Amino acid sequence: MDTKAKQSHIFFFPYMAPGHMIPTIAMANLFASRGIKTTIISTPQNVAFFSQTIERSKESGFKIGVLLLKFPSVEVGLPEGCECGHMVETLEELQKFLEATSLLDQQLEKLLEEHQPNCLVADNCFPWTTDLAAKFGIPRLVFHGINFISLCISQHLIKMDFSTLLKSDSEPLVIPDLPDEIKLARTQIPNFLKQETELRKFLELTAETEKRSYGVVVNSFYELEPAYADHYRKFWGIKAWHIGPTFLCNKDTYASLDEHECLKWLNSKTPNSVVYVSFGSVIKFVDAQLLEIALGLEASGQQFIWVVKKEKSEEENKEGWLPEGFEKRVEGRGLVIRGWAPQVPILEHQAVGGFVTHCGWNSVIEAVSAGVPMATWPAFSDQFYNEKLVTQILGIGIGVGVQKWERFGGEKVGKRNIENVVTQIMVGERAEEMRSRAKRLGEMAGKSVQEGGSSYKDLNALIQELGLHSTASN
Repeated sequence: MDTKAKQSHIFFFPYMAPGHMIPTIAMANLFASRGIKTTIISTPQNVAFFSQTIERSKESGFKIGVLLLKFPSVEVGLPEGCECGHMVETLEELQKFLEATSLLDQQLEKLLEEHQPNCLVADNCFPWTTDLAAKFGIPRLVFHGINFISLCISQHLIKMDFSTLLKSDSEPLVIPDLPDEIKLARTQIPNFLKQETELRKFLELTAETEKRSYGVVVNSFYELEPAYADHYRKFWGIKAWHIGPTFLCNKDTYASLDEHECLKWLNSKTPNSVVYVSFGSVIKFVDAQLLEIALGLEASGQQFIWVVKKEKSEEENKEGWLPEGFEKRVEGRGLVIRGWAPQVPILEHQAVGGFVTHCGWNSVIEAVSAGVPMATWPAFSDQFYNEKLVTQILGIGIGVGVQKWERFGGEKVGKRNIENVVTQIMVGERAEEMRSRAKRLGEMAGKSVQEGGSSYKDLNALIQELGLHSTASN
């Protein structure tokens, strides 16, 4: 058989956390849609998270395989079944979790030997996969799940000496050599970066192996951050391909959600009249902060959908995070959703005119693609860098003013501040200007993944450079 006609096969190996798995599954769908065999590598506890997405992909004619690894949680001192990053609640547990992922190397090696894929797309949290892919003579592509500006800032921070990072908290840190003057409060930089810690060593290792890998795939589009896409490639000399927003290529995944209660509720609202409030899968606010959010939303007078990771109490007055009688007072104007909500359809609904967000990259690019301005409330990871992109560079958001890097929510934000920023993005002096700018970016996002668009062409270029071959049928 002519080897040139043989269908190529790619392994996708995402970090075990929703913010990483969601875009990786979408990316796998993207390659599968081009007739390339794709396989997700994960662990038993995480399969349920993306099984429905894969089933819907099959309905679209894309076949995505799944291969499982046994996650060594107990071996590193974590509870049995702790296989997902959002279950980790301390830095000590995070270090153990990362240690557990490094122990997956022998299992992955066996799968590579057995299936002989042509390429391994592995999360940046798995630096050891660069050498493992090299052992089999295949390229390792790095996937971060973040954008170009965050990649640039992260690389610069890792290169800074401790004396620079440890200067007075009152003196902002200017990130050198960037296309724009980006200033960070030193409290917005995690403490583990400011000293010789295990986590810093891990990040140095990921940066080093990233440079030795074949290149990086980025869930962004060129028109959104052109100066940073160029800076990352040229200044750091790392190959990179922008192929996002990946979720836009899998819109039929959300078709079955059209009848969700909140979407029916939104159908009764006028365009741009509802603010959507959600903080992702990791951030867990204490009850006192949730109470301030409730009071701020009520005082703003705006219509809202608020997603809270809380179960409904049998007796409403036992819910200390809600003011007494809150849901009755805001009935018809506000909707509280406890647990999960269909974020993409909500953001894309014409009634939604603003988004209060933690600035996780998945949430930001979904809002950008929907043309929705943001009130930014970052907490940790790349979220402060994304805030700079949204507020300073793109001009489609207003910050609530948080200054402290804290994985589970940071410093307290009061009800008046929340009321103010919600009012500003919905009906303030700059609201229409921001909304108009956001709508234009949303149009650019849609065009980027269509035939002839920047992301469409970059994906083609990547497939061609890797020498990948498709077949008419999966």
